[in-house]
Amino acid sequence: MRLHVDQRHERVLQLVRERGSLRVAELAEELGMSAVTLRRDVEALAAQGLVERLHGAVVWPSGASQPASAAAPSAEGLVVGMVVPTTEYYYADVVRGAREAVEAAGARLTIGLSRYLPDEDEAQARRLLSTGADGLLLTPSWERGHPEPGEGLWAAEQETPVVLVERWAPLGHPLAGLDRVRSDHAHGAAEAVAHLAGLGHRSIALAVQESPTAPRLRAGYAAAVAALGLSPVAASPLQDTPSRSETDRFERTLEYLCEGVAGGDVTAAIVHSDADAIVLIPRLQARGVRVPEDLAVIAYDDEVASLADLPLTAVAPDKHAVGAAAAKLLLSRLGVSDEGPAARRHLDILPTLRVRVSCGAAAAGA
Repeated sequence: MRLHVDQRHERVLQLVRERGSLRVAELAEELGMSAVTLRRDVEALAAQGLVERLHGAVVWPSGASQPASAAAPSAEGLVVGMVVPTTEYYYADVVRGAREAVEAAGARLTIGLSRYLPDEDEAQARRLLSTGADGLLLTPSWERGHPEPGEGLWAAEQETPVVLVERWAPLGHPLAGLDRVRSDHAHGAAEAVAHLAGLGHRSIALAVQESPTAPRLRAGYAAAVAALGLSPVAASPLQDTPSRSETDRFERTLEYLCEGVAGGDVTAAIVHSDADAIVLIPRLQARGVRVPEDLAVIAYDDEVASLADLPLTAVAPDKHAVGAAAAKLLLSRLGVSDEGPAARRHLDILPTLRVRVSCGAAAAGA
C-alpha cells in the first residue's frame, strides 16, 4: 500500500535516526519508493532542518543525537554514470582513468555512448539515471567544446551532481557553474609554439581538424604567436570552410603546407591530430618537403605519434588524469570524502610536450 507523504517522512526520519546515514538509492529501495519521490521528501525534510542532504546520501543532522556507530557515507554501492561520445581513441584513456578512480573507491562506473548523435547526450544521461546512477560525468557532443546559447540546459536541471569532462561553458551560461575537469588545450598549443620558436622558427602554421578541441588550440596558438612576436601566417583554409570529407581535409591541408613551405612563409607546423600528421608527412615528402629539414612538425594528441615511421614530437593531454580527477570530484560531491569541496571547481590539467624526431630536436631516449 502506498504511504501518505507524512508516513513516508516519518519512516525516512526513523531509518536515518537509527543508522546515521543512508544512500538515497538504498533508502528508496528499502521503502519501495522511486528515487525521484524520495529525493523530494529528503529535500522537504532538509528544508525543515530534520536531516542533512549530501549528493546521493541523507544524514542525521550534525549535533543531533544519533548512534555512536554512524559513519560517513561509503562509496560501496554507489554508481557513477559517464556519458562520452565514444570509448575509442582519445576517450579510451579518459574512461580508463575514471573507471580506476571509481572502482578504487568501491563504487561502479556505467557508460552511455552518444556517438555524436543529436540529443543523444540527454537520452543517455537520463537512461543512466533511471537505472540507478547517483551522479554523472558528462562529455556532451558540443561541436566547439562548449554549449551554444540555450544548449544543454537539461544538465543544469539535474538533482544529481554533474561534472563536465573535457568540456566547458561560457561565463553567464547556466552550465558555467557546474564542476568541470578538462585538458588545457590552449596551453598545450602555446607550449608547442614556444618549443618551435625556441628552435628558431618564426613562421609557424596551425593545421587542425574540426573538433571540440580545435577552438582552444587556435586560441592558444594565436596567443603564443602574439606573445612571442612571431611572424603571422595565413590561416588554414579549413578554418573558414570546414572539410567535406577526410580526403578533402588531407588534400587542402597538404596544399596549404606545401604552398607555405615553397613560398618561404612556413618553416614549422602544428598538426591536429597525430593520426592526421602520420597521413600528411609521407604526402609532404612525396611533394619534396623534407621533415624536419624543410618543415618541423609537432602533432597534437600523442595517441600514436611515437609509432610513426618518423617518430612525431607531440603534445600529450593527460587524458587518464582528466578522467581520474573528474571521477574523484564527482565522488566528493556524493559525500565520499572526508572533506568534499564546498565550492564548485574548474580544474585545468596541463598537457605535456614529448619531443621526438619530427621537430628537428629529438630528446635523448625519446
